[in-house]
Amino acid sequence: MTVAGSVKSVAVAAPADDAGAPTKMLAGFAAALRGGDLPASVIDALGDLFLDYLRVASIGADMEWSGWARHYMAANGRQGRAPVLFTETGCDPVGSAFLNTTFAGSIDADDTHVGSMLHPGSIVFSSALAVCGECSGGEFLAAVAAGYEAMIRIGLSIQPTHFRRGFQSTSTCGGFGAAVAASRLLFAGAPEAERRIAEAIGVVASFSGGLTQFYRSGSTVKRIHAARAADNGVTAALLVAQGFSGPTDIIEGSNGFARAYADTFDPAIIADNLGSAYLLDGVTVKGHAASARVQAAVEGVLDLCRKHRIAAADILDLYVGIPAVILGRLTIARPVDVQAAQMSLPHSVALAVVLAPKAGDGFALSVRDYEQSMSDSAVKEVEQHVRCEVDPEVEKATTAESVPARIVIKLKSGATLTTFVTAPKGSPSRPFTPADHAARFRRELERRWSVARCDAIVEMSRNLLRLRNMHELVGLVVS
Repeated sequence: MTVAGSVKSVAVAAPADDAGAPTKMLAGFAAALRGGDLPASVIDALGDLFLDYLRVASIGADMEWSGWARHYMAANGRQGRAPVLFTETGCDPVGSAFLNTTFAGSIDADDTHVGSMLHPGSIVFSSALAVCGECSGGEFLAAVAAGYEAMIRIGLSIQPTHFRRGFQSTSTCGGFGAAVAASRLLFAGAPEAERRIAEAIGVVASFSGGLTQFYRSGSTVKRIHAARAADNGVTAALLVAQGFSGPTDIIEGSNGFARAYADTFDPAIIADNLGSAYLLDGVTVKGHAASARVQAAVEGVLDLCRKHRIAAADILDLYVGIPAVILGRLTIARPVDVQAAQMSLPHSVALAVVLAPKAGDGFALSVRDYEQSMSDSAVKEVEQHVRCEVDPEVEKATTAESVPARIVIKLKSGATLTTFVTAPKGSPSRPFTPADHAARFRRELERRWSVARCDAIVEMSRNLLRLRNMHELVGLVVS
């Protein structure tokens, strides 16, 4: 598999064999996939990812911007029977996908695929839930797995030049994951399901958007980037169900998505072992509500500060060795707002220093911590001593699955402390265990639901393949 940062440039045109074109290959894979076809490891991973999706959505549902999203739907008369998490009041399917993705995808704590530079779970699970109706757990698993694969593979095929152009791939590529997941469920068993899924991919490509000026100028637009992608994908599937169609060579076509949105494109990444190797195995579950590419640095700083009882006032210099891919957008100091702070490595490690003395086992930086940090003079003082520089060893160790970090802290006492974090906790090489996922889920959701209900949801997530009707699970997560 080609790693982001080394993507080869190829002609952006459909292959001579039309049946092997990336768009149709993804559609054919999705149409044919069955939950029982998935490897046991993938089924288990999706169960854990579903618990993490609910955990993060529960936190995000209480944020101010989630209230804005609810009011937006109400003001436009959006009502229906599609599920909205944590409430008995439903919405239309498109609105359901938008709201649930706002909850789960707005706080930068949702799962991420580092190489493709996007967050699949919040979009794909929300889109599948919006249209799942009374499908079986196996059908739900197939739709979600297909959505993850489409989103990740398309993202990988155009990175890193897509990112360098200024696009936020969760938003631009997220619609593909949503469209595939939703259309896989809507057209299951229907004549020409493969063609209709391909047409939904073709439709949603025309809706793709999402720019990264927020890194520099601030704003809250990124809070709904994932939500808009889910909205677009479900809309595309529903439009195809009514008769609309999109180009079935939209990804690779001469005037298609790859040519418009990237300087380089490697279609082999989309085709490589599709259906036998699942790239969702490379998804990272975050420990902190910050960019996936700053997680290792935050972890390293927290570990050093806790182990050696370092206080903010003790630090003379804090060096962070980074790969070149994050230099720039993720190394901007003095962020203009909370969203920018969550994307700022200098600010994040400074916040970690300040909070380390009271950080116990299982501690994680939260959105609330970032909100408070914006006016914290101690954080701002430490931030002045943070240096982010490209480190050859870190560059070499960076993969499509994780970004490492080297931390060197020089103290005013003259002591120097250092650590190298090869991959943060939650990344594929250091995953959370099923027990970790259940515990993290319960810590958050037991404030909403009874222990018995949480136990039932954990049990169902572990046995989705045997679940006859998703209505049983949906009924537990909407009130």
